[in-house]
Parts: sequence; structure tokens; C-alpha cells
Amino acid sequence: MDDHGRTPSSNQPILYVLDTNVLIHDPNALLNFEEHHVTIPMTVLEELDKLKAGKLLVAAECRQAIRLIDQTLGVASPEDVEKGVPIQRGKSGPKGFLSILMNRRREPNALLPETLNDNIIINQLIDLHAREPGLHVVLVTKDINMRLKARACGIESEDYSTDQLVDDVSMLSRGYHTMTGSFWDRVNKVETRQGHGRTWHQVQMNENLPAVHINEFIIDEQGFVGWIKEVRKDHLLILDMHQEPLLHQEAWGLKPRDIYQGLALFALLDPDIHLVNLSGAAGSGKTILALAAAIEQTMVSKRYRRIICTRSVQGLDQEIGFLPGTEAEKMEPWLGAITDNLEALHMDDENTHGSVDYILSKVPLQFKSLNYIRGRSFQQSLILIDECQNLTPHQMKTIITRAGAGSKVVCLGNLAQIDTPYLSATSSGLTYLTERFKDFPNGVHIALQGVPRSILAEYAESHL
Repeated sequence: MDDHGRTPSSNQPILYVLDTNVLIHDPNALLNFEEHHVTIPMTVLEELDKLKAGKLLVAAECRQAIRLIDQTLGVASPEDVEKGVPIQRGKSGPKGFLSILMNRRREPNALLPETLNDNIIINQLIDLHAREPGLHVVLVTKDINMRLKARACGIESEDYSTDQLVDDVSMLSRGYHTMTGSFWDRVNKVETRQGHGRTWHQVQMNENLPAVHINEFIIDEQGFVGWIKEVRKDHLLILDMHQEPLLHQEAWGLKPRDIYQGLALFALLDPDIHLVNLSGAAGSGKTILALAAAIEQTMVSKRYRRIICTRSVQGLDQEIGFLPGTEAEKMEPWLGAITDNLEALHMDDENTHGSVDYILSKVPLQFKSLNYIRGRSFQQSLILIDECQNLTPHQMKTIITRAGAGSKVVCLGNLAQIDTPYLSATSSGLTYLTERFKDFPNGVHIALQGVPRSILAEYAESHL
């Protein structure tokens, strides 16, 4: 499917059949098929109905999708609902149609045993294709197995990729550009000025310079570190950063181990940066840097009133009720990474366990479940979201929009460790966030390097 929701071979409107997982992934999916006809099988409505109740993370998505379907269909007659109701698009008027796919099959056309809802939907489409051979029908689902089954039965199927902004995560911005030799060898013309103890370089654009975005960094082999603060057609404005101060920063006793950690810590401590997005392999220092900066800014500089910690974990998304205790106590086993890193920060103390308990009692650190974050607004808080790779783009938006006045959001994740069904590295909320925020003047993304956790961890990361 191209950007307009039509296959290159045809300009005829297509009948797109949406699976349940598409509406959970993006509750507004039905609006993204332009002038085409979108239909939702009755089986999908039944699945949404089963999932909409309770405090599951997907329940809110199901309810939102159902509300949008109801709003679109409005007071249409049963005949129109089956035939197709125009999708109203505000001032631009109606565009495309939405219908409910009824089960009007004749039994002989059932190719698959109807023990699964997936099979019921595929059988419906086989029957529809038999009745109307001229109709171009495409099943849209995030379930690879369902796509394979549909194709085996002669039904065209594809993934929902409207919110997929990149085809290959290796093309994703790393937040910095490392250059061989000297950066200045690539520059034709530069104007340098001093101001408020800082050095600014206005560099003329040329074909030797990479395509850059605001708030990315330039690192060369000669030790130059520059922070891109303005991108114009004819020039770049670069703030000269010095390696030594970056490597000698300290937050709650923690110092960066390499220049990439130095840049990450700099962004975490900068009050003008409201979103920090750290990605990297297991053990690259994401959580410990974020936690050290968070404690430093709540305990020492008092910039934030509290730290809100949350994460997406398979199992946690299902339910946290089976664990005893309060929300904070239920969340603690899932947020062991936070307490592990607190221990690492206080390893040199006489009594590490006592230090951690003392810090936890003094630091306004709150563990929150993603299930209870919706509808909240966190003022003057540092919001730490771990395991972001397991969030959908829609969930990512829901959480980041919780940030109130004077708050900072820190997103941590590893695209190599996705546990959520139907999510891949290209469709993950972390990838979506990185791509969408690359021109945000108050955001920084850093892909951390190496695995300084241990020699064993480094070997495992590269060989297993």
C-alpha cells in the first residue's frame, strides 16, 4: 500500500478489511485509507467488545475504536451500515466509506475450519470474492500468520503500515554523526563568534556535510564535538561543545564512560530539553544514566518535584492485580531495573542495601502502571518510561501527552528486545517517536554505544 492507501496497479477504490489487532494498534486506523472503502467484520466487533472491559492496557484502545466506529456510522440505517456510510472528515467533507461486514456466507465456500475467529474472517472474504469477483479486497492485519493463511486461500493481505515511518531501522537517526578525520576538512566557509562563554560556528552547507537535524551532534576523530542548533538551506549553526567537560560531568556520583554517555547525560541535565530519547543495547547505560540524572535533579538541584517511573512489560499489560499490595508495591517487581541501578550507584557505600532503602525513602520516586497513567497530568515531574520498544505509536502518544508544565520525559528502549505481539522494530512506538521528534527543538535522541555492563554481557550481545 502506498501513502494514499491504493495499490500502484489500480486506481479503483479498494475494499480494506480491518482485523482487530489493527484497531488496537491504532484506534483511528479507519480514517487512514483515503477515498477507499473500509469494512470491519462483525467478528472483529465482537472481539473488541470482549476486550473493551477491565483495566487492560488494550481496553482503552478498544473503547476508542468502538466510539469512532459508532460516531462514523451515526444514525445510518442497517442497509447503509452494510452497504457503506461516508466517512465525514471535518471541513473537507466526506471521503471514503465505512461498513460492517455481515456474515452472509453459504457454507460450501468455507475453506478453513471455523474454530478460530481468524478463519471465520478469511472464509467470509473467500465467499465475498466468489460473489463479487470484480471487487478488489485487501485484508489488513498485523498478524503475519493470518496474512499467510489469507494468501494461501487466494485473498490479498498486507500489514498496517500507515504509522510506519521507516522501512529499515538501520536508517533511523542515531542523534549524532561520527566523522573520520577532522570535521573542518569538510567545511568550505565558517564564521565563528563568542557569546556568554560559548563558541558558535556558522557553517556554510555543502555536499560534504551529512543531512542533519536540529539538536543532533557532530563528533570527529580530532576531538571536536558540535551541537547543531539551527538548520537552514544555506548554513548550519553549531554550538562548540568540549569533550573534557562532557566526560567529567557528574550526576549523583555517576560519570559517563564514553562520549555518547556524556552527550546523553548532558541532555538529561539540560533544563531546556524536555524530551530525551535513549536507545541502545542491553547494558549500554540507559537506565543508570537516566536514574542518576533524575535523582540529581530532584534531590540536589530541586528542578523536579518527583520522579514517575513506568514501563511496558508483557504480563504487566495484562494485569497487575495478581500481586498483593498497593499499586507501588505491585509495580516494584516489574521495576527491578530501577532498584538494581540504585544499588549500582551506591556500590561503594558501607551498607549498599541501607543506602538504597534510605534513597527510596527520601527520593520522591513513584512507580506507576501504564494502566493508570491515562487521564493523568504530571506537573514538574521527571517521567521515566522504560522498555519503550514494547509500546505502539498510539500508546507512546498517550503517555507523552501526560507531561504537564515544567516536566521532562525520558524514554528508554532497545529495539532488539521487542516482546509485544504484532510489533516489530519498524512499527514500534520507539521508532515512531525517534522519527517524529527529529525536528523538535527541545528534544534529543542518543543511540548509546557498546555494552560496558561486563565483558560477559558484551560477548553475549555480539555472539548470541
